[in-house]
Amino acid sequence: MPKIEAPEKLFFSLLGKRLSDEELVDIFPVAKAELDGHDEEGHVLKIELNDTNRPDLWSAAGVARALRTYETGEIPYYDFFSTKDDELPSDGRMVIDHESALGIRDFSIGFAARGREVDDELLVNLIQSQEKLCFNFGRKRRTIALGIYRSELIKYPVHYAAVDPDKTRFVPLGMTEELSLREICEKHPKGRDYGYIVSDKPLFPYLYDDNGDALSFPPVINSARIGAVEVGDSDLFIELSGPILDDLLLTASILACDMADMGFEILPVKVRFAKDTKYGREITVPYYFQSPQMCPIDAVEKKLGEPLSGQQCVDALRRMGVYAIHDEKNIYVNCPEYRNDFLHAVDVIEDIMIGYGLMNFKPVMPSDFTVGRLSKAEEFSRKVKDILVGLGFQEMMYNYLGSKKEYIDRMHVTGDDCVFIANPMSENYEVVRPSVIPSLLESESVSGHATYPHNIFEVGKICRKDEQDNSGTVTLNSLGLLSANNQVGYNDAAAYINTLLYFLRIDYKLESVEDDPRFIPGRAARIIVAGKAVGIFGEVHPQVLESWGCTMPAVAAEINLDALL
Repeated sequence: MPKIEAPEKLFFSLLGKRLSDEELVDIFPVAKAELDGHDEEGHVLKIELNDTNRPDLWSAAGVARALRTYETGEIPYYDFFSTKDDELPSDGRMVIDHESALGIRDFSIGFAARGREVDDELLVNLIQSQEKLCFNFGRKRRTIALGIYRSELIKYPVHYAAVDPDKTRFVPLGMTEELSLREICEKHPKGRDYGYIVSDKPLFPYLYDDNGDALSFPPVINSARIGAVEVGDSDLFIELSGPILDDLLLTASILACDMADMGFEILPVKVRFAKDTKYGREITVPYYFQSPQMCPIDAVEKKLGEPLSGQQCVDALRRMGVYAIHDEKNIYVNCPEYRNDFLHAVDVIEDIMIGYGLMNFKPVMPSDFTVGRLSKAEEFSRKVKDILVGLGFQEMMYNYLGSKKEYIDRMHVTGDDCVFIANPMSENYEVVRPSVIPSLLESESVSGHATYPHNIFEVGKICRKDEQDNSGTVTLNSLGLLSANNQVGYNDAAAYINTLLYFLRIDYKLESVEDDPRFIPGRAARIIVAGKAVGIFGEVHPQVLESWGCTMPAVAAEINLDALL
Protein backbone atom coordinates (compact mmCIF):
# COMPACT_ATOMS: atom_id res chain seq x y z
CA MET A 1 0.00 0.00 0.00
CA PRO A 2 1.21 3.57 -0.68
CA LYS A 3 3.01 5.37 2.14
CA ILE A 4 3.65 9.10 2.31
CA GLU A 5 5.54 11.45 4.58
CA ALA A 6 3.82 14.75 5.41
CA PRO A 7 5.63 17.68 7.04
CA GLU A 8 3.75 18.63 10.22
CA LYS A 9 3.56 22.32 9.40
CA LEU A 10 2.21 21.76 5.90
CA PHE A 11 -0.25 19.03 6.90
CA PHE A 12 -1.78 20.87 9.86
CA SER A 13 -1.99 24.12 7.89
CA LEU A 14 -3.95 22.27 5.21
CA LEU A 15 -6.11 20.62 7.88
CA GLY A 16 -6.82 23.98 9.55
CA LYS A 17 -5.85 22.84 13.06
CA ARG A 18 -3.36 20.71 14.95
CA LEU A 19 -4.26 17.22 16.20
CA SER A 20 -2.50 14.92 18.61
CA ASP A 21 -1.30 11.49 17.51
CA GLU A 22 -4.24 9.89 19.35
CA GLU A 23 -6.71 12.14 17.51
CA LEU A 24 -5.04 11.34 14.18
CA VAL A 25 -5.27 7.60 14.87
CA ASP A 26 -9.02 7.97 15.52
CA ILE A 27 -9.83 10.06 12.44
CA PHE A 28 -7.44 8.65 9.81
CA PRO A 29 -9.77 5.72 8.90
CA VAL A 30 -12.07 8.33 7.35
CA ALA A 31 -9.36 8.79 4.69
CA LYS A 32 -8.68 5.03 4.59
CA ALA A 33 -5.34 5.75 6.22
CA GLU A 34 -3.29 4.85 9.28
CA LEU A 35 -0.70 6.80 11.25
CA ASP A 36 2.40 4.74 10.45
CA GLY A 37 4.71 6.81 12.64
CA HIS A 38 5.58 10.30 13.83
CA ASP A 39 9.13 11.61 13.55
CA GLU A 40 8.90 14.28 16.25
CA GLU A 41 12.50 15.41 15.76
CA GLY A 42 12.07 15.82 12.03
CA HIS A 43 8.47 17.04 12.42
CA VAL A 44 7.20 14.55 9.86
CA LEU A 45 4.03 12.44 9.92
CA LYS A 46 4.28 9.00 8.29
CA ILE A 47 0.96 7.92 6.79
CA GLU A 48 0.00 4.59 5.23
CA LEU A 49 -2.92 4.58 2.75
CA ASN A 50 -5.10 1.49 2.62
CA ASP A 51 -7.03 2.06 -0.63
CA THR A 52 -5.48 1.71 -4.07
CA ASN A 53 -8.68 3.06 -5.68
CA ARG A 54 -8.19 6.54 -4.21
CA PRO A 55 -5.00 8.11 -5.63
CA ASP A 56 -6.37 11.51 -4.52
CA LEU A 57 -5.45 10.47 -0.97
CA TRP A 58 -1.79 9.79 -1.74
CA SER A 59 -0.62 13.24 -0.65
CA ALA A 60 -0.65 15.45 2.41
CA ALA A 61 -3.17 17.75 0.71
CA GLY A 62 -5.44 14.83 -0.22
CA VAL A 63 -5.54 13.33 3.26
CA ALA A 64 -6.02 16.76 4.86
CA ARG A 65 -8.87 17.53 2.44
CA ALA A 66 -10.66 14.29 3.33
CA LEU A 67 -10.33 14.89 7.08
CA ARG A 68 -11.28 18.57 6.84
CA THR A 69 -14.36 17.83 4.76
CA TYR A 70 -15.46 15.04 7.10
CA GLU A 71 -15.28 17.28 10.16
CA THR A 72 -16.88 20.38 8.62
CA GLY A 73 -19.27 18.86 6.08
CA GLU A 74 -18.21 21.62 3.66
CA ILE A 75 -17.52 20.38 0.14
CA PRO A 76 -14.42 22.07 -1.34
CA TYR A 77 -15.15 24.15 -4.41
CA TYR A 78 -12.74 24.43 -7.33
CA ASP A 79 -13.67 26.95 -10.00
CA PHE A 80 -11.00 26.11 -12.58
CA PHE A 81 -12.54 22.96 -14.08
CA SER A 82 -13.93 23.01 -17.60
CA THR A 83 -16.53 20.84 -19.33
CA LYS A 84 -17.59 20.25 -22.94
CA ASP A 85 -19.80 23.30 -22.83
CA ASP A 86 -17.07 25.74 -21.77
CA GLU A 87 -15.26 28.01 -24.18
CA LEU A 88 -11.57 27.35 -24.73
CA PRO A 89 -9.22 29.94 -23.17
CA SER A 90 -7.42 32.36 -25.44
CA ASP A 91 -4.51 33.34 -23.17
CA GLY A 92 -1.95 31.48 -25.29
CA ARG A 93 -1.34 28.58 -22.94
CA MET A 94 -1.72 25.48 -25.06
CA VAL A 95 -0.42 21.94 -25.57
CA ILE A 96 -0.46 20.57 -29.11
CA ASP A 97 -0.27 16.78 -29.55
CA HIS A 98 1.26 15.83 -32.90
CA GLU A 99 0.26 12.79 -34.95
CA SER A 100 3.78 11.37 -34.78
CA ALA A 101 3.19 10.40 -31.12
CA LEU A 102 0.16 8.23 -31.92
CA GLY A 103 0.84 4.58 -31.24
CA ILE A 104 3.92 5.44 -29.19
CA ARG A 105 2.47 7.41 -26.27
CA ASP A 106 -0.72 8.98 -27.54
CA PHE A 107 -1.59 11.85 -25.22
CA SER A 108 -0.03 14.81 -23.48
CA ILE A 109 -2.03 17.28 -21.38
CA GLY A 110 -1.16 20.03 -18.95
CA PHE A 111 -2.16 22.94 -16.74
CA ALA A 112 -0.33 25.87 -15.15
CA ALA A 113 -0.13 27.22 -11.61
CA ARG A 114 1.14 30.43 -10.05
CA GLY A 115 0.83 32.63 -6.99
CA ARG A 116 2.80 30.77 -4.33
CA GLU A 117 6.52 30.70 -3.98
CA VAL A 118 7.98 27.20 -3.79
CA ASP A 119 9.89 26.52 -0.56
CA ASP A 120 11.85 23.43 0.48
CA GLU A 121 8.90 21.80 2.21
CA LEU A 122 6.53 22.41 -0.70
CA LEU A 123 9.05 21.21 -3.29
CA VAL A 124 9.60 17.92 -1.44
CA ASN A 125 5.83 17.45 -1.17
CA LEU A 126 5.30 18.09 -4.91
CA ILE A 127 8.04 15.64 -5.85
CA GLN A 128 6.55 13.01 -3.51
CA SER A 129 3.08 13.45 -5.04
CA GLN A 130 4.58 13.23 -8.51
CA GLU A 131 6.39 9.98 -7.71
CA LYS A 132 3.42 8.33 -5.96
CA LEU A 133 1.01 9.12 -8.79
CA CYS A 134 3.42 8.03 -11.52
CA PHE A 135 4.84 4.96 -9.77
CA ASN A 136 1.67 3.54 -8.18
CA PHE A 137 -1.25 4.84 -10.22
CA GLY A 138 0.82 5.22 -13.40
CA ARG A 139 2.36 1.73 -13.24
CA LYS A 140 5.97 2.92 -12.89
CA ARG A 141 5.43 5.65 -15.53
CA ARG A 142 4.16 3.20 -18.15
CA THR A 143 0.70 4.81 -18.24
CA ILE A 144 1.37 8.15 -16.51
CA ALA A 145 4.46 10.33 -16.59
CA LEU A 146 4.34 13.73 -14.92
CA GLY A 147 6.71 16.66 -15.25
CA ILE A 148 6.80 20.04 -13.48
CA TYR A 149 8.45 22.94 -15.31
CA ARG A 150 9.35 26.62 -14.91
CA SER A 151 6.55 28.27 -16.82
CA GLU A 152 8.26 31.67 -17.19
CA LEU A 153 10.89 30.04 -19.42
CA ILE A 154 8.34 28.48 -21.76
CA LYS A 155 7.23 30.01 -25.06
CA TYR A 156 3.70 28.64 -25.56
CA PRO A 157 2.27 26.61 -27.20
CA VAL A 158 4.02 23.49 -25.95
CA HIS A 159 4.45 20.74 -28.56
CA TYR A 160 4.31 17.00 -27.94
CA ALA A 161 5.69 14.80 -30.72
CA ALA A 162 7.66 11.65 -31.44
CA VAL A 163 11.14 12.32 -32.82
CA ASP A 164 14.30 10.60 -34.02
CA PRO A 165 16.03 9.42 -30.81
CA ASP A 166 19.50 9.77 -32.31
CA LYS A 167 19.13 13.29 -33.75
CA THR A 168 17.19 14.95 -30.91
CA ARG A 169 19.46 16.20 -28.12
CA PHE A 170 19.24 18.21 -24.90
CA VAL A 171 20.86 18.48 -21.46
CA PRO A 172 18.88 16.22 -19.07
CA LEU A 173 18.17 17.13 -15.45
CA GLY A 174 21.09 16.25 -13.19
CA MET A 175 23.70 16.45 -15.96
CA THR A 176 25.70 19.11 -17.79
CA GLU A 177 26.38 17.08 -20.95
CA GLU A 178 24.05 17.26 -23.95
CA LEU A 179 22.81 13.78 -24.87
CA SER A 180 20.57 12.28 -27.54
CA LEU A 181 17.37 10.61 -26.37
CA ARG A 182 18.89 7.20 -27.00
CA GLU A 183 22.03 8.15 -25.06
CA ILE A 184 19.83 9.29 -22.17
CA CYS A 185 18.33 5.78 -22.01
CA GLU A 186 21.84 4.33 -21.75
CA LYS A 187 23.72 6.85 -19.59
CA HIS A 188 21.24 8.68 -17.35
CA PRO A 189 20.08 6.90 -14.14
CA LYS A 190 16.44 7.63 -14.95
CA GLY A 191 17.04 6.45 -18.49
CA ARG A 192 18.25 3.12 -17.21
CA ASP A 193 15.20 2.92 -14.92
CA TYR A 194 12.48 4.00 -17.35
CA GLY A 195 13.93 4.07 -20.85
CA TYR A 196 12.68 0.54 -21.53
CA ILE A 197 9.11 1.90 -21.72
CA VAL A 198 9.78 3.51 -25.12
CA SER A 199 13.20 2.21 -26.19
CA ASP A 200 11.70 -0.41 -28.53
CA LYS A 201 9.83 2.26 -30.52
CA PRO A 202 11.15 3.71 -33.80
CA LEU A 203 10.57 7.26 -32.48
CA PHE A 204 10.72 8.58 -28.89
CA PRO A 205 8.29 11.03 -27.20
CA TYR A 206 9.59 14.59 -26.91
CA LEU A 207 8.17 17.75 -25.33
CA TYR A 208 9.35 21.17 -26.49
CA ASP A 209 8.10 24.76 -26.59
CA ASP A 210 7.42 27.03 -29.56
CA ASN A 211 11.05 28.20 -29.55
CA GLY A 212 12.19 24.59 -29.92
CA ASP A 213 13.62 24.47 -26.39
CA ALA A 214 13.37 21.06 -24.71
CA LEU A 215 11.04 20.51 -21.77
CA SER A 216 11.49 16.77 -21.36
CA PHE A 217 11.84 13.30 -22.78
CA PRO A 218 8.73 11.70 -21.27
CA PRO A 219 8.45 9.33 -19.49
CA VAL A 220 12.16 9.48 -18.60
CA ILE A 221 13.60 12.87 -17.59
CA ASN A 222 13.09 16.65 -17.72
CA SER A 223 15.52 19.10 -19.25
CA ALA A 224 18.11 20.69 -16.97
CA ARG A 225 16.89 24.21 -17.75
CA ILE A 226 13.10 24.44 -18.11
CA GLY A 227 12.52 21.23 -16.15
CA ALA A 228 14.57 22.14 -13.07
CA VAL A 229 12.06 23.60 -10.60
CA GLU A 230 13.85 25.27 -7.70
CA VAL A 231 13.06 26.90 -4.38
CA GLY A 232 11.78 30.41 -5.10
CA ASP A 233 9.91 29.56 -8.31
CA SER A 234 6.25 30.57 -8.33
CA ASP A 235 5.13 30.12 -11.93
CA LEU A 236 4.82 26.44 -12.88
CA PHE A 237 3.65 24.31 -15.78
CA ILE A 238 2.55 20.71 -15.15
CA GLU A 239 2.48 18.22 -18.02
CA LEU A 240 1.30 14.61 -18.10
CA SER A 241 1.72 12.03 -20.85
CA GLY A 242 0.52 8.48 -21.37
CA PRO A 243 -1.68 6.17 -23.44
CA ILE A 244 -4.91 6.39 -21.37
CA LEU A 245 -6.60 9.79 -21.47
CA ASP A 246 -8.95 9.32 -18.49
CA ASP A 247 -6.03 8.39 -16.22
CA LEU A 248 -4.15 11.51 -17.29
CA LEU A 249 -7.18 13.74 -16.74
CA LEU A 250 -7.78 12.30 -13.26
CA THR A 251 -4.13 12.72 -12.29
CA ALA A 252 -4.15 16.32 -13.53
CA SER A 253 -7.32 16.97 -11.51
CA ILE A 254 -5.80 15.50 -8.35
CA LEU A 255 -2.62 17.55 -8.60
CA ALA A 256 -4.51 20.73 -9.53
CA CYS A 257 -6.78 20.39 -6.47
CA ASP A 258 -3.79 19.67 -4.24
CA MET A 259 -1.92 22.73 -5.51
CA ALA A 260 -5.02 24.90 -5.16
CA ASP A 261 -5.33 23.78 -1.52
CA MET A 262 -1.68 24.77 -1.04
CA GLY A 263 -2.31 28.31 -2.25
CA PHE A 264 -1.64 28.19 -5.99
CA GLU A 265 -3.85 29.79 -8.60
CA ILE A 266 -4.64 27.17 -11.23
CA LEU A 267 -4.48 28.35 -14.84
CA PRO A 268 -6.29 26.13 -17.38
CA VAL A 269 -4.44 25.09 -20.53
CA LYS A 270 -5.98 24.29 -23.90
CA VAL A 271 -5.04 20.85 -25.27
CA ARG A 272 -5.36 19.93 -28.94
CA PHE A 273 -5.28 16.18 -29.56
CA ALA A 274 -3.88 14.44 -32.63
CA LYS A 275 -6.95 12.23 -32.95
CA ASP A 276 -10.63 12.23 -32.08
CA THR A 277 -11.44 11.35 -28.47
CA LYS A 278 -14.76 10.92 -26.67
CA TYR A 279 -14.27 14.50 -25.45
CA GLY A 280 -13.52 15.90 -28.90
CA ARG A 281 -10.34 17.19 -30.49
CA GLU A 282 -9.81 20.08 -28.06
CA ILE A 283 -10.44 20.40 -24.33
CA THR A 284 -9.27 22.64 -21.52
CA VAL A 285 -7.41 21.03 -18.61
CA PRO A 286 -8.21 20.64 -15.71
CA TYR A 287 -11.25 18.97 -17.24
CA TYR A 288 -14.28 17.48 -15.45
CA PHE A 289 -15.03 14.18 -17.16
CA GLN A 290 -16.61 11.98 -14.45
CA SER A 291 -20.05 10.43 -14.89
CA PRO A 292 -22.86 10.80 -12.32
CA GLN A 293 -23.93 7.78 -10.28
CA MET A 294 -27.30 6.67 -8.90
CA CYS A 295 -27.97 4.52 -5.83
CA PRO A 296 -31.38 3.21 -4.65
CA ILE A 297 -32.10 4.18 -1.05
CA ASP A 298 -33.40 0.71 -0.23
CA ALA A 299 -30.05 -0.73 -1.40
CA VAL A 300 -28.33 1.29 1.33
CA GLU A 301 -30.38 -0.39 4.05
CA LYS A 302 -29.94 -3.79 2.42
CA LYS A 303 -26.14 -3.46 2.37
CA LEU A 304 -25.60 -1.63 5.68
CA GLY A 305 -28.46 -3.04 7.74
CA GLU A 306 -29.41 0.47 8.86
CA PRO A 307 -32.64 2.24 7.75
CA LEU A 308 -31.10 5.54 6.62
CA SER A 309 -33.30 8.21 5.05
CA GLY A 310 -32.43 9.91 1.79
CA GLN A 311 -31.36 13.05 3.64
CA GLN A 312 -29.16 11.08 6.03
CA CYS A 313 -27.44 9.51 3.02
CA VAL A 314 -26.93 12.92 1.40
CA ASP A 315 -25.50 14.34 4.64
CA ALA A 316 -23.13 11.38 4.98
CA LEU A 317 -21.93 11.84 1.41
CA ARG A 318 -21.39 15.55 2.02
CA ARG A 319 -18.99 14.66 4.84
CA MET A 320 -17.07 12.63 2.25
CA GLY A 321 -16.86 15.63 -0.08
CA VAL A 322 -19.50 14.25 -2.44
CA TYR A 323 -22.36 16.39 -3.72
CA ALA A 324 -25.65 14.46 -3.81
CA ILE A 325 -29.41 14.95 -3.95
CA HIS A 326 -32.25 12.50 -3.44
CA ASP A 327 -35.88 11.81 -4.21
CA GLU A 328 -38.16 9.25 -2.63
CA LYS A 329 -36.36 6.25 -4.08
CA ASN A 330 -32.87 7.17 -5.24
CA ILE A 331 -29.73 9.12 -4.41
CA TYR A 332 -28.04 10.96 -7.28
CA VAL A 333 -24.32 11.61 -6.94
CA ASN A 334 -21.85 13.87 -8.72
CA CYS A 335 -18.33 12.52 -8.34
CA PRO A 336 -15.77 15.02 -6.94
CA GLU A 337 -13.35 16.39 -9.49
CA TYR A 338 -10.41 14.56 -7.93
CA ARG A 339 -12.09 11.14 -7.79
CA ASN A 340 -13.22 8.57 -10.36
CA ASP A 341 -13.95 5.53 -8.20
CA PHE A 342 -17.78 5.51 -8.29
CA LEU A 343 -18.23 2.57 -10.64
CA HIS A 344 -21.32 1.06 -8.99
CA ALA A 345 -23.99 1.89 -6.44
CA VAL A 346 -21.98 -0.14 -3.91
CA ASP A 347 -19.21 2.47 -4.12
CA VAL A 348 -21.73 5.15 -3.14
CA ILE A 349 -22.91 2.98 -0.24
CA GLU A 350 -19.33 2.62 0.98
CA ASP A 351 -18.96 6.40 1.19
CA ILE A 352 -22.33 6.65 2.95
CA MET A 353 -21.12 4.10 5.49
CA ILE A 354 -17.90 5.99 6.24
CA GLY A 355 -19.60 9.40 6.22
CA TYR A 356 -22.38 8.23 8.53
CA GLY A 357 -19.73 6.99 10.96
CA LEU A 358 -18.72 3.42 11.63
CA MET A 359 -19.20 4.01 15.34
CA ASN A 360 -22.91 4.69 14.73
CA PHE A 361 -23.61 1.14 13.56
CA LYS A 362 -24.72 -0.87 16.57
CA PRO A 363 -23.51 -4.49 16.86
CA VAL A 364 -26.24 -7.02 16.09
CA MET A 365 -26.13 -10.66 17.15
CA PRO A 366 -26.89 -13.16 14.37
CA SER A 367 -30.53 -14.26 14.37
CA ASP A 368 -29.77 -17.65 12.78
CA PHE A 369 -27.56 -20.45 14.07
CA THR A 370 -25.55 -22.30 11.44
CA VAL A 371 -22.96 -25.05 11.57
CA GLY A 372 -19.90 -24.72 9.39
CA ARG A 373 -19.07 -27.64 7.13
CA LEU A 374 -16.82 -28.41 4.20
CA SER A 375 -18.23 -27.99 0.73
CA LYS A 376 -18.26 -30.96 -1.62
CA ALA A 377 -15.53 -29.29 -3.68
CA GLU A 378 -13.32 -28.90 -0.60
CA GLU A 379 -13.90 -32.49 0.52
CA PHE A 380 -12.98 -33.72 -2.96
CA SER A 381 -9.90 -31.49 -3.06
CA ARG A 382 -8.68 -32.88 0.26
CA LYS A 383 -9.07 -36.41 -1.02
CA VAL A 384 -7.00 -35.52 -4.10
CA LYS A 385 -4.32 -33.97 -1.90
CA ASP A 386 -4.11 -37.06 0.31
CA ILE A 387 -3.60 -39.31 -2.72
CA LEU A 388 -0.84 -37.14 -4.18
CA VAL A 389 0.97 -36.86 -0.87
CA GLY A 390 0.83 -40.66 -0.73
CA LEU A 391 2.44 -40.74 -4.18
CA GLY A 392 5.38 -38.70 -2.85
CA PHE A 393 4.31 -35.23 -4.03
CA GLN A 394 4.75 -32.08 -1.96
CA GLU A 395 1.93 -29.53 -1.84
CA MET A 396 2.62 -25.93 -2.91
CA MET A 397 0.65 -22.69 -2.64
CA TYR A 398 0.87 -19.79 -5.13
CA ASN A 399 -0.56 -16.38 -5.94
CA TYR A 400 -3.57 -16.17 -8.23
CA LEU A 401 -2.19 -13.09 -10.01
CA GLY A 402 0.95 -13.00 -12.10
CA SER A 403 2.59 -11.44 -15.12
CA LYS A 404 2.05 -11.91 -18.84
CA LYS A 405 5.64 -13.10 -19.04
CA GLU A 406 4.93 -15.98 -16.64
CA TYR A 407 1.52 -17.12 -17.85
CA ILE A 408 1.84 -16.48 -21.58
CA ASP A 409 5.32 -15.71 -22.92
CA ARG A 410 7.25 -18.42 -21.09
CA MET A 411 4.51 -20.98 -21.75
CA HIS A 412 4.57 -20.18 -25.50
CA VAL A 413 0.76 -19.89 -25.62
CA THR A 414 -1.41 -17.22 -27.22
CA GLY A 415 -3.11 -16.13 -24.00
CA ASP A 416 -6.42 -15.66 -25.79
CA ASP A 417 -8.29 -17.13 -22.82
CA CYS A 418 -6.44 -15.08 -20.18
CA VAL A 419 -8.19 -12.50 -18.01
CA PHE A 420 -6.15 -9.27 -17.71
CA ILE A 421 -6.44 -6.68 -14.92
CA ALA A 422 -7.60 -3.36 -16.44
CA ASN A 423 -5.29 -1.12 -14.39
CA PRO A 424 -2.81 -3.26 -12.43
CA MET A 425 -0.57 -1.62 -9.84
CA SER A 426 2.36 -3.71 -11.06
CA GLU A 427 3.17 -5.71 -14.18
CA ASN A 428 3.92 -8.61 -11.83
CA TYR A 429 0.19 -8.85 -11.08
CA GLU A 430 -1.50 -8.05 -14.38
CA VAL A 431 -3.02 -11.44 -15.31
CA VAL A 432 -5.38 -13.75 -13.40
CA ARG A 433 -3.84 -17.21 -13.38
CA PRO A 434 -5.22 -19.31 -16.29
CA SER A 435 -3.31 -22.47 -15.31
CA VAL A 436 -1.46 -24.00 -12.36
CA ILE A 437 1.40 -25.36 -14.47
CA PRO A 438 3.27 -21.98 -14.81
CA SER A 439 3.33 -21.65 -11.02
CA LEU A 440 4.84 -25.12 -10.68
CA LEU A 441 7.46 -24.36 -13.35
CA GLU A 442 8.41 -21.18 -11.52
CA SER A 443 9.21 -23.24 -8.41
CA GLU A 444 11.15 -25.74 -10.48
CA SER A 445 13.16 -22.95 -12.12
CA VAL A 446 14.67 -21.91 -8.77
CA SER A 447 15.09 -25.41 -7.33
CA GLY A 448 17.97 -26.79 -9.37
CA HIS A 449 20.11 -27.08 -6.24
CA ALA A 450 17.64 -29.44 -4.51
CA THR A 451 17.98 -33.23 -4.66
CA TYR A 452 16.00 -34.87 -7.48
CA PRO A 453 13.35 -36.04 -8.19
CA HIS A 454 11.13 -32.99 -7.66
CA ASN A 455 7.47 -33.90 -7.27
CA ILE A 456 5.17 -30.95 -6.49
CA PHE A 457 1.49 -30.14 -6.88
CA GLU A 458 -1.14 -27.55 -6.07
CA VAL A 459 -4.92 -27.60 -5.84
CA GLY A 460 -6.12 -24.04 -6.43
CA LYS A 461 -8.19 -21.62 -8.46
CA ILE A 462 -7.70 -20.66 -12.08
CA CYS A 463 -9.69 -18.20 -14.18
CA ARG A 464 -10.33 -18.12 -17.93
CA LYS A 465 -12.52 -16.33 -20.40
CA ASP A 466 -15.84 -18.05 -21.12
CA GLU A 467 -18.36 -16.46 -23.48
CA GLN A 468 -21.12 -18.75 -22.21
CA ASP A 469 -20.90 -17.32 -18.67
CA ASN A 470 -22.74 -14.07 -17.84
CA SER A 471 -19.54 -12.51 -16.48
CA GLY A 472 -17.52 -13.59 -19.50
CA THR A 473 -15.17 -15.58 -17.27
CA VAL A 474 -15.21 -18.83 -15.33
CA THR A 475 -13.31 -19.72 -12.14
CA LEU A 476 -12.37 -23.37 -11.68
CA ASN A 477 -10.82 -25.57 -9.00
CA SER A 478 -7.81 -27.09 -10.69
CA LEU A 479 -5.13 -29.66 -9.85
CA GLY A 480 -1.67 -29.12 -11.27
CA LEU A 481 1.26 -31.48 -10.73
CA LEU A 482 4.83 -31.55 -11.95
CA SER A 483 7.60 -34.13 -11.72
CA ALA A 484 11.19 -33.33 -12.72
CA ASN A 485 14.07 -35.81 -13.03
CA ASN A 486 16.66 -36.85 -15.61
CA GLN A 487 14.72 -40.04 -16.36
CA VAL A 488 11.12 -38.81 -16.17
CA GLY A 489 8.86 -39.29 -19.19
CA TYR A 490 5.34 -39.76 -20.50
CA ASN A 491 4.90 -43.17 -18.86
CA ASP A 492 5.62 -41.70 -15.42
CA ALA A 493 2.97 -39.00 -15.92
CA ALA A 494 0.48 -41.60 -17.18
CA ALA A 495 1.14 -43.75 -14.10
CA TYR A 496 0.50 -40.81 -11.74
CA ILE A 497 -2.77 -39.96 -13.49
CA ASN A 498 -3.88 -43.59 -13.59
CA THR A 499 -3.21 -44.06 -9.85
CA LEU A 500 -5.00 -40.82 -8.93
CA LEU A 501 -8.12 -41.58 -10.96
CA TYR A 502 -8.14 -45.21 -9.80
CA PHE A 503 -8.36 -44.19 -6.14
CA LEU A 504 -10.97 -41.55 -7.04
CA ARG A 505 -12.93 -44.35 -8.79
CA ILE A 506 -13.20 -42.43 -12.05
CA ASP A 507 -13.18 -44.15 -15.44
CA TYR A 508 -11.34 -42.27 -18.16
CA LYS A 509 -9.93 -42.46 -21.66
CA LEU A 510 -6.95 -40.77 -23.28
CA GLU A 511 -6.58 -38.87 -26.57
CA SER A 512 -3.26 -37.97 -28.12
CA VAL A 513 -2.36 -34.25 -28.10
CA GLU A 514 -0.31 -32.77 -30.94
CA ASP A 515 -1.17 -29.06 -30.83
CA ASP A 516 -0.47 -27.88 -27.27
CA PRO A 517 2.78 -25.84 -27.32
CA ARG A 518 3.37 -26.57 -23.62
CA PHE A 519 4.03 -30.26 -24.34
CA ILE A 520 6.10 -32.30 -26.78
CA PRO A 521 3.83 -33.34 -29.70
CA GLY A 522 2.85 -36.99 -29.41
CA ARG A 523 4.14 -37.14 -25.84
CA ALA A 524 1.01 -35.68 -24.27
CA ALA A 525 -2.57 -36.85 -23.76
CA ARG A 526 -5.94 -35.33 -23.06
CA ILE A 527 -7.99 -36.92 -20.23
CA ILE A 528 -11.58 -37.73 -21.26
CA VAL A 529 -14.27 -38.48 -18.65
CA ALA A 530 -17.87 -39.18 -19.72
CA GLY A 531 -17.08 -37.84 -23.18
CA LYS A 532 -15.67 -34.51 -21.95
CA ALA A 533 -12.07 -33.31 -21.75
CA VAL A 534 -11.22 -32.69 -18.08
CA GLY A 535 -7.44 -32.41 -18.17
CA ILE A 536 -4.14 -32.86 -19.92
CA PHE A 537 -0.70 -34.31 -19.12
CA GLY A 538 2.56 -34.98 -20.86
CA GLU A 539 6.24 -34.17 -21.24
CA VAL A 540 6.92 -30.45 -20.96
CA HIS A 541 8.31 -29.01 -24.20
CA PRO A 542 12.06 -28.18 -24.12
CA GLN A 543 11.36 -24.62 -25.30
CA VAL A 544 9.10 -24.07 -22.28
CA LEU A 545 11.74 -25.52 -19.95
CA GLU A 546 14.37 -23.29 -21.51
CA SER A 547 12.16 -20.21 -21.15
CA TRP A 548 11.82 -20.92 -17.43
CA GLY A 549 15.49 -21.81 -16.99
CA CYS A 550 14.73 -25.40 -15.93
CA THR A 551 17.64 -27.77 -16.43
CA MET A 552 15.91 -31.15 -16.03
CA PRO A 553 13.22 -32.89 -18.11
CA ALA A 554 9.78 -32.59 -16.56
CA VAL A 555 6.26 -33.93 -16.93
CA ALA A 556 3.21 -31.93 -15.92
CA ALA A 557 -0.52 -32.40 -15.67
CA GLU A 558 -3.56 -30.27 -15.01
CA ILE A 559 -7.08 -31.50 -14.23
CA ASN A 560 -10.33 -29.59 -13.79
CA LEU A 561 -11.54 -30.95 -10.45
CA ASP A 562 -14.98 -29.34 -10.81
CA ALA A 563 -15.58 -31.54 -13.85
CA LEU A 564 -14.87 -34.68 -11.79
CA LEU A 565 -17.41 -33.94 -9.06
